[in-house]
Amino acid sequence: MTSLPARTETEVAWNRLSPKMLAVHPVQEAIRFLPVLVGVVFIGNDGRGHVWGLAGLALAVAAGLLRWFTTTYQVTPTHVQVRRGLLRRRELSVPRDRIRSVDLTSHPMQRVLGLSRVVIGTGRSDRGDEGVTLDALSTADAARLRRELLYRSTVDAAGIEDVTTPAPAIATLSPSWIRFGPFTLSGIATIGVVVATAADAFRGDRTGLAGFGLLRSLVSGLAAQPVALLLAEVAVGAAIVVAVLSAIAYVLAFWNFRLVRQEGTLHVTRGLLTTRSTTIELRRLRGAEISEPLLLRAVGGARCLAITTGLRVGRGAEHGGSVLLPPAPVAEAERVASEVLSDPAPVTARPRRHGPRARLRRHVRTVAFAALVTGALAGAWLTAAWPAWPWLGALALFPAGVVLAEDRYRNLGHALSGGRLVFRHGSLVRRRYMLAGEGVIGWTFRRTFFQRRAGLATLTATTAAGHQHYSTMDIPVERAVELAEAATPGLLEPFLIRR
Repeated sequence: MTSLPARTETEVAWNRLSPKMLAVHPVQEAIRFLPVLVGVVFIGNDGRGHVWGLAGLALAVAAGLLRWFTTTYQVTPTHVQVRRGLLRRRELSVPRDRIRSVDLTSHPMQRVLGLSRVVIGTGRSDRGDEGVTLDALSTADAARLRRELLYRSTVDAAGIEDVTTPAPAIATLSPSWIRFGPFTLSGIATIGVVVATAADAFRGDRTGLAGFGLLRSLVSGLAAQPVALLLAEVAVGAAIVVAVLSAIAYVLAFWNFRLVRQEGTLHVTRGLLTTRSTTIELRRLRGAEISEPLLLRAVGGARCLAITTGLRVGRGAEHGGSVLLPPAPVAEAERVASEVLSDPAPVTARPRRHGPRARLRRHVRTVAFAALVTGALAGAWLTAAWPAWPWLGALALFPAGVVLAEDRYRNLGHALSGGRLVFRHGSLVRRRYMLAGEGVIGWTFRRTFFQRRAGLATLTATTAAGHQHYSTMDIPVERAVELAEAATPGLLEPFLIRR
């Protein structure tokens, strides 16, 4: 299609957000202030609580309406600018060549009205930096804006863009994967919230619920049971609740998951109630990570994450937008990583072990920890009249430590395959990082006192992507230098002394 002549910034009109947001934001503000409103209406004792409640509700609705009237945005050939605020006027401007991501999210109310929240990010990892946010545009306008900013596509005067044929998906969610949800333990956070709320509600018996017949009978029945049986019942009940909540959280976060490669990008969409759409440019992709938490590994599951510039990862993979595959069979995670990297070699490469000294360090650490805990409890038994069972039970830490140390050593290794660094480590969470050598901008060699005695070092590759540093621990010093030199030829040359 024929492109239009580029317009200057003064010729580009300022646009408003979708008028449909006027039906969403007042409700959101009202919900946000709901606890305050309830307190004013039901706790106020001056007889005018309902008046103050209505006044507060009116202020919340007005705040939601004011956001639409005071927010405008402009997309020019060089910048994206947003103006907002009435008393405190703010103008945000982002150069288009600094844009690294454009995320679209839609919560249920927005989906009903065909709206999307647009977050334009520059790849900064500063805490609290949310980028430029447009909340909210119509879903069609949001998709068109993302395409224009990321793909630099051409849009005609009518706003109709050149749409290519949808690409086949690399991965889509299989309902059978929900079985991995309980092993992610994402329901523990919900359990914590529920327990804290219940404890606050029953503190001091202010609600009177403690005197309710059924609840009183339940508490009395539990109190009459032996302690061991009570603990077992509580543990089983908690495990069931956590498993159910974790499965529900999995469905809410990853339902309709779809990973597509299209026009030089990886496009991820997911979510049941709140949908999220994330785009990762392949030219910014520096590698991939396969993560296997202990419980997930026990049932043959794993996650696949992107190592890329432009996506913040400080809030976790599920929130940071780097998820390439939710918890799924490990074979599926390896397949997705191979397709994303366009090379299965780093995924299947067998990491090289770090030798007997690295193994010894892991065993010494676990035995020392077990001895410290057991010794402290035994000392309390001898000097403070503590019962004997704590330090006797702590003796189980010795065989458990040996198993953990051996597993940590077997999972520790490195490789260089297909021009990519492969670092693997961890036991409670086993991770395999596959980082492109061209993405490494520096190296750090760190040696503690005990590592120097053992001839080992911690080698860290510095990069602008992902967590910005990736390490392999307790690697022999000579091998660390060889690995760094082979992965980034010439980078270490000024610091090497040839013999």
